Amino acid sequence: MEFKALLKKARSIKGAYEEFNRRSRKPNWTITEYVEGLVGDVGDLAKLTAAWRRKKLKADYKKICHELADCSWSLMAIADELEINLEHEVLINLDYLEQKLYEASKKKK
Repeated sequence: MEFKALLKKARSIKGAYEEFNRRSRKPNWTITEYVEGLVGDVGDLAKLTAAWRRKKLKADYKKICHELADCSWSLMAIADELEINLEHEVLINLDYLEQKLYEASKKKK
């Protein structure tokens, strides 16, 4: 699935949660709750990767995959809340990192 399709699906799921919360008379998440969720997911990811480095358990690997996906969804939801074109920003950052690496490798020569 391409990045745009992932973003579209994430936006659709976010909208479905918002509708579910409206019907359930629960408040919708704000940017703050999405960021707090991301922080929690990143914390879980940190713990799991530390455990993975020590033991390399298949169960931990599957949990890491899940947490990475949770983090990705949170990032997409945050970008949607802030009306940020995440695909564009990721591509800009990848170009920046690539250029930074290129410049660093030239300095070592």
